[in-house]
Parts: sequence; C-alpha cells; structure tokens
Amino acid sequence: MTTPTAPPADAGIACTLCLVRHGETDWNVERRLQGHIDIPLNERGQAQAEATARSLAGTRFSALYCSDLARARQTAAAITRRHPMPETTDARLRERHYGMFQGLTYDEAAHRHPEFYRRFKARDLDFAFAERGESLHEFAERIRAALQDIALRHRGEHVLVVTHGGVLDIAYRIAAGRELESARDFPIPNAALNWIEHQPAGWRLLAWADERHLEHSLDELPNG
Repeated sequence: MTTPTAPPADAGIACTLCLVRHGETDWNVERRLQGHIDIPLNERGQAQAEATARSLAGTRFSALYCSDLARARQTAAAITRRHPMPETTDARLRERHYGMFQGLTYDEAAHRHPEFYRRFKARDLDFAFAERGESLHEFAERIRAALQDIALRHRGEHVLVVTHGGVLDIAYRIAAGRELESARDFPIPNAALNWIEHQPAGWRLLAWADERHLEHSLDELPNG
C-alpha cells in the first residue's frame, strides 16, 4: 500500500499527517517487546532513518511531533537535519506500556504468562498488563487524543509524526474505521511512510506502508 506523492491537504480544513514508525532496533530483530523501555536504533535503523529523510524531499511540513523515546527521537533527528521544522516531543505518542511483558520476547511472554498472553493476542480491550501496563482501550484513547489535538492545531497543513508500531496500529484503525479488537491484516514496517487525513467529518486513510525508499524493513510485531 503506497502513495506516489504526498496527498495535498484541503487548505483551511483538512490536516494531513505523515506517520513514520521509528527505524529498526536490536530488540525489533530479537522480537522483544520494547514498550516504554528506551532502546536506541541499531545501525540499520539509523540508515533507515536517513533514507526516510531523503524520501521526504520536496514535501513541506509545518511541524514534526515525536515520541519522547530515543528510537523515535533519533529517527526524527535524521529527518530534521535535512528538513528543518518546528519539533514538539509528546509523551502521548509513546508505544503502549506492556507492563511485565516489557523486555521479554514474544516467545518468552507466551511461555511465562500463557493466560495473559492469550488475552494480549486476542486483543482483549480491557486486559491491562500488571506492573503499570495499559489496556488496549486505554492505549487507543491516549493515541486518539494526541492525534486529534495535532490535527486541530494544524488545519490546512501537513504534519510529520514520528512514533511507534503500536501507535500506527491504532492510527490505521481510527482512519480506516476498523474495530480495535479485530485481527491486524495490514503492514507496519520500520521507517515507512503512512498517510492519514483529518477533516471536520472525521479521519480517513490516504495511503499506507510506503517503503519504496527502504532496502529492508521489519514489519511490526503482532498486536502492536
């Protein structure tokens, strides 16, 4: 799912968001849940961030919003070095807090906490991880509020948002009208470009998972 050029915003009404998942980390490669743990980009992730920055040449953005976690900030920094713009760090754009699952691989989480993992995989809206973790419903409301605030602040403009795979999972569902509990059937690659638009009538999906500028990119792990 790609787009050949940045879709134009309807001046004065629509806000067009280009959402970028951070570049690759070693924990992505290991299939390890990062959540709020602050893991930096690996060498490939740095290269992906640079490639994403190059791919945005010719597109003018009014502002950049970024998660405060290092892997997102490093990706954003590669973009703003080539495309200077106002940048705002917003902790609401963080990945979901996975509680006691954070730091575990998916296989480890399934082995150590089989019932919790079953509810996680089933996208149980009310299941909140122990150790300060978020439920899917809480996480989605956090992301919905953050994106809504950005869109209303930048009517008629293009805005870049650098964030995480789980956040993009929620953003796609908001824009496409998908249920939170439905199984994911769309890709979320590291450092790809994803376009959504907000108008007075609501959100709509423009284009998704444009990774033509990338030589290799891992998809987001299941369930965000």
